[in-house]
Order: sequence, then structure tokens, then C-alpha cells
Amino acid sequence: MVWVLTLITVLRSRPDRAVLGALLYFPSRAILQTPADAGLAFENLGLVTEDGQRLHAWWIVGQPPCLGHIVFCHGNAGNIGDRVLNAALLSAAGFDVLLFDYRGYGQSSGRPDEQGTYRDARAALAAVRHRPGLGSKRIFYLGESLGGAVALNLAVESPPHGLILQSTFTSVRDAARHHYPFIPSAVIPDAYPSLRRIATLRVPLLVLHGERDDIVPLAHGQALLDAAHVPKRLRVFAGLGHNDLVDRAGIEYAEEIADWAASLDH
Repeated sequence: MVWVLTLITVLRSRPDRAVLGALLYFPSRAILQTPADAGLAFENLGLVTEDGQRLHAWWIVGQPPCLGHIVFCHGNAGNIGDRVLNAALLSAAGFDVLLFDYRGYGQSSGRPDEQGTYRDARAALAAVRHRPGLGSKRIFYLGESLGGAVALNLAVESPPHGLILQSTFTSVRDAARHHYPFIPSAVIPDAYPSLRRIATLRVPLLVLHGERDDIVPLAHGQALLDAAHVPKRLRVFAGLGHNDLVDRAGIEYAEEIADWAASLDH
């Protein structure tokens, strides 16, 4: 219990972004896999944010016929090298995919924080919009776990064709309440307030969640769906959790996204 009391004391005395960062972000610098390892043709991109950080990204072209272009906002651990399978599945389903690393992740400069991740997503969107022949046509945002909060913020600011939330929490405070019920909620920063923010969403929504997710329980995904006042769909993957959803669902995961994206035209 000593470490718990220490954590509470630190949060009460310093509810700043440095403390939140130590509890929330788990970046890795080593990129263990590239799209080439999955047989994907890709382009290395260097993005520059509005506050001068340099981000590393990969642009992966989907198989024809093209269903759209996905800005992929990954979760709080690892880097884009851990999302090559996601990109391979989405590319095979007909989506162009932009994988980008937040500041402090992979080969990107800086250190992560909430506002910084929002700026990083804006830079990623700008990169997609500036691709020759794309403009703003059929751009989707896909957010994984913490990345769902980043993608949602971007969707409210710059509405896409549709938003996909994968294993996303309602807020950091709510997620902390699940994992650390002995820590008073008042001392947890109210970061990434997706449940409050989603009421202002104005584009179609797809929520993907594992039935047995013990990191971000299914109740979070259901709450986000219920709070959204837009055309929406929920897909629960039976028997799957947080970190094994894409590995085990595989093609079914990508087909669900493709089917939903295609349905928006009818």
C-alpha cells in the first residue's frame, strides 16, 4: 500500500502533464516490424506539427477498389511497428492507411502529452489531405484504445467521412477508476474526456470492442455508443479481449470495417 499512498500524494501535489505522462504513455523507440515485413509497399513520411515536432509515419496504399483512406491513431504503448498487422488487414480490405507515431514514440521527436497527441493527429490528417488526388474524399479516422480519444477529438474538430473507435475508454478518470478503485477520482486528471466529447460528434460511428476486454471493459464502448447522436453501429467480438482483438479476429475485423464503410453510401 505504500506505493499507492505515494501515487495519491504525487497526483494531489502535481496533477501536471509530466505525472500524467508517466502513468499513461508507454512509448517504445525500437521499431520491430515495418510494412515491408508483411509484403506491403509503403512510403516513409516525415510530418511536422503546428508546434514544430517531427513525426514519423508510413503511407500504405490499399488494394483496389479503394474504399477510403484511414488515419490510424494507435494506443498508448509501443509504436507503429506494432500495428503492421492492422495496416495489412485494412489494406487488403481496400483502405489506404496512414500509420503515424505520436511525439516521443518510435522515430518521432518530443515527449507525449494530451494536447500534443491532438496536434500530432492534426498533422497526420493534413498529410492525408495533401496526398495527390485525395483531398478530403472518404477519409476515416480509426482510433485504437487511447487513440480512440485522439481520433474522436480530431473528428469533432475536422469531421471525417466516418469514425471508428476500437477498444476505447470513456475517459482516463473512468479507466483509472476501473484499475485503481482505491485512488480517489478527484486526484486523477480529467484527461481525454471522450464520453463528454462524443455528444458533439456529427459523423457516422462504428464501435469495435472485445467482449472480454479486461483493460477497457466493454461497458466503455457501449457508453460511448449510447452517448453519440449519430448513425452508429456496435460490433462486439465474442471471447476476445483488448490486445488480442486484431490478432484473433483477423480478416473478420477488417471486413466489419469495410462493410460499415460501404454502407455509408446507401
